[in-house]
Amino acid sequence: LRIILFCSLCLNLTTLAAEPSLSGQAAVAMKRAFEFYHAKAAAHGGYVYYYSLDFTQRWGEGKASADQIFIQPPGTPSVGMAFLRAHAATGDKAYLDAAQAAAEALVYGQLESGGWTQVIDFNARGSKAAQYRNGKSRGRNYSTLDDGITQSALSFLMHADKALGFKHAAIHEASEYARKALLAAQHPSGAFPQVWSGPAPKYTPVKATFPDYEWRTENRVKNYWDMPTLNDDLCTHVGRTLEDGWTIYKDEQCRRAIACLGDFLLLAQMPDPQPGWAQQYDLKTRPIWARKFEPPALAGRESQDAIESLLQALRVTGDAKYLAPIPHALAWLKKSRLPDGQLARYYELRTNKPLYMTADYRLTNSDADVPQHYGWKTDAEIESLEASLRAAKAGKLKATVPAKPAEAQVRKIISELDGEGRWVSTYGGGMLVGQPKFATGFKFIASEVFCQHMEALAAFVETQKQ
Repeated sequence: LRIILFCSLCLNLTTLAAEPSLSGQAAVAMKRAFEFYHAKAAAHGGYVYYYSLDFTQRWGEGKASADQIFIQPPGTPSVGMAFLRAHAATGDKAYLDAAQAAAEALVYGQLESGGWTQVIDFNARGSKAAQYRNGKSRGRNYSTLDDGITQSALSFLMHADKALGFKHAAIHEASEYARKALLAAQHPSGAFPQVWSGPAPKYTPVKATFPDYEWRTENRVKNYWDMPTLNDDLCTHVGRTLEDGWTIYKDEQCRRAIACLGDFLLLAQMPDPQPGWAQQYDLKTRPIWARKFEPPALAGRESQDAIESLLQALRVTGDAKYLAPIPHALAWLKKSRLPDGQLARYYELRTNKPLYMTADYRLTNSDADVPQHYGWKTDAEIESLEASLRAAKAGKLKATVPAKPAEAQVRKIISELDGEGRWVSTYGGGMLVGQPKFATGFKFIASEVFCQHMEALAAFVETQKQ
């Protein structure tokens, strides 16, 4: 009996020793997913948003050709950053090589104006080809900050440059060129445009005011994309990119640019009774129209983003002046909450009534018949912003650090990886980035899911080493 018990104990100890730790399982799953995804999804080193299971179909904003890659998150820069984080966690050079290939794809598609547009087309005669600095093509030369496009590309290039020891000449040069172009695009007020093709215009900044004309029909600016904008969290996206430039290269110009962006937000805060921010402004700092469904208005989402950017300006510069507008703005946001607790994307000037569009694009105060391609409401983050404000006042505001993934989350991610090394998604309705027209129940592979899972596994592996 003693011999049997002793042998059983030895067998159990051997089994435990042979069973990999959860960290080991995470590393194995990460490598399997990477090898499949990199081999099947990459085109010219880059990526799109979605793939059919057999990879015969690819989607970004609409269908993508075999020679097109996308930049807007969760496109090529997002996937590249996931590779860099996997490399940092494991030291496996395969991840760094894949990140380098993604960065080289961005170098190919960098515009003469210094930034990026939504698509890089490796077919010189392709439908999306643009005026690339290094690629073989002619076309438009509009660098865009919309949807985090240039910001994500530049941030990834800077991190890739650092991971490669600043020794990859083409990546380093493209990073330097893009950073200088972004700084040159900043307006005298400290604002950034949605799009640029050259240096910023010259004008004298002034404090924000309500329009003194009939805003529903007058002063529609055709080239609204050249004007100061906050649309789609542009300010925080730009701020994070500038902070990367400051920390990675010790570029003092990037630090000053963050301060100047904060100065613009001080100017752009609207007067009472609506001390928030608009989505876009003219050069006299008055709210203006952008697209036909983006009216001059106070903006719930962009006002929260402006507060985040002011807090960043304080954290980076230490100047308390950036806190001054925040309490008043938070009080307005609280008052503006909808019955369901959310914020409207737009609030009518002066009246503060929620402002929407009908399906045929007529202004209305009802959300009963809105176009479905746009986000007309946004989650209220007021309590989180209040907590950040308290931390700032106490001198304890720190850069946001992603939370360590819980073991249960890691186990779930590992269990969802199929036998081929895929995380398969099933469309169940709702809005996706790029708005692909998938049928309910359609199965596909999503770059966003790949990036989220890879980064969670990498973070878990990294924390287990500490």
